[in-house]
Amino acid sequence: QVQLVESGGGMVQPGGSLKLSCVASGFIFSAHDMTWVRQAPGKGPEWISTVDDDGGGTDYADSVKDRFTVSRDNTKNTLYLQMNSLKPEDTALYRCATGDRAQTFFWGQGTQVTVSS
Repeated sequence: QVQLVESGGGMVQPGGSLKLSCVASGFIFSAHDMTWVRQAPGKGPEWISTVDDDGGGTDYADSVKDRFTVSRDNTKNTLYLQMNSLKPEDTALYRCATGDRAQTFFWGQGTQVTVSS
């Protein structure tokens, strides 16, 4: 069955960096666009980035543009999110998902990112 397992979250000070990973299994990873979504406490899910199936195209929410970079390694069935210049408002549960901004299908359980001094 489809499995998406995120890792790399943690607590970091404002201005710091983290790199999240999402390891996929149970489907042909290289055939699917992949997406990162986050959810802060008390708020709905927020789409933040999508990378197309071969990694050649990326898209970002305005809130993370120029700070976050999405990438993938299809040889390792792994999706990444490099997060720089982190802000307290980036605090959320970060989840990877198959699909794109318009529609996602399978989601991982998520990894928590907390930005605090």
